[in-house]
Amino acid sequence: MSIDIKQQPSRAMFLGWVVLLWGISAGMATGQETQTSKEAVDASSLHGKALCGYQGWFRCPDDGTRSSWLHWSRRRQITPESLTFEMWPDLSEFTPEEKFAVSGFTHADGSQAYLYSSTHPKTIRRHFDWMQQYGIDGVFVQRFLVNLRQRSFDTVLEHVRTSAKETGRVYGVCYDLSGYPAERIVERLTDDWKQLVDQRKLTADDRYIHHNNRPVVFIWGLYPDRFNAEIAHQLLDFFHADGPYQATVIGGVPWTWRREDDQRWVEAFRKLDVVSPWNHGNILERRGKKIANTRMWKEELAATKEAGGEYLPVVYPGFAWTNLKGTGAKNATIDRRGGEFFWEQCVAAAKLQTGMIYVAMFDEVDEATAIFKVTNDPPQQAHFDTYEGLPSDWYLRLTGEATKLMRGDIPLTEEIPISPE
Repeated sequence: MSIDIKQQPSRAMFLGWVVLLWGISAGMATGQETQTSKEAVDASSLHGKALCGYQGWFRCPDDGTRSSWLHWSRRRQITPESLTFEMWPDLSEFTPEEKFAVSGFTHADGSQAYLYSSTHPKTIRRHFDWMQQYGIDGVFVQRFLVNLRQRSFDTVLEHVRTSAKETGRVYGVCYDLSGYPAERIVERLTDDWKQLVDQRKLTADDRYIHHNNRPVVFIWGLYPDRFNAEIAHQLLDFFHADGPYQATVIGGVPWTWRREDDQRWVEAFRKLDVVSPWNHGNILERRGKKIANTRMWKEELAATKEAGGEYLPVVYPGFAWTNLKGTGAKNATIDRRGGEFFWEQCVAAAKLQTGMIYVAMFDEVDEATAIFKVTNDPPQQAHFDTYEGLPSDWYLRLTGEATKLMRGDIPLTEEIPISPE
């Protein structure tokens, strides 16, 4: 969205200046100005893009979805023992209609604690406003096969579509195969894609991400230990066939993908247009610190080029899931180290010069990989990870810097180039 200074003053111009002033004031509130990206992001290519995973799976009672506290609690009511998320989102900017009171949870000052529903249009628009403000290009909205019967996920997709258009961001669909019966994957996924193309005209949307003159489909969960390679081949053959459903396919594969012995899986990996290994949990210990293992990225890039494909590195800010999995999972925690863990991966990705990165994730507080605004003042009734006193927008700002780094707009530097003050 841009403002034409040659026009006479209008409501649109007035609203544009309101957005501009809001962006400046938001930056001043964090001690550092942020620059709102008003120009629409080019949707014709993955190159030059930093795209985030967008779960959109949080629900609350009374949000109109007939859900309870989906992805906030393992039971219909939230208690300290039922929590399934690790970080409490910062809702200080949210309107009253977007906030859902959580009974029994209060902040340190005794004030009521609230959570949000991913189905609210104002909330999704707010997330996209943040992307625009901090220079983040857009998202791959997760479409879980196990949830496709729930209309609320269609609602989320439509709100993402509208918000992308209104903010000039881009979006694409990421099918997550986790937990779905193997024998039904191909039929369920291809039927859904046909419906999105034929009925919703999704790929005709000028905000839908394309690459190599085709719409992009991200298929996450192409794991040899979950189903046989023939399923992967059937999916790839469907998307590569000439016709209205043809697409450029990104494959979310395990970080061990190049060790695979099954020749049919090897062939499937080589058929992918873009390979995106899920590097979560692939870490090294260095001087008592956990760092992401990116040593194989250069070889992986060479392998994908040799097969005629491209490479999309995955970067993430940290990890924890003790509320989701229990205290026995504490050893899996990956300290964010104030953003250093994230920035080290961004530097490694920039050195590859692939021109694109996948940030996992925008809103994933279940496993503490979120980059959106998280409060440092969570409720006192349970344990929650925070941003360690850093501003709630710190990782949005870092992702904006990572975008610049990946594009070559700022010099390559091993040190985080911005200050939280």
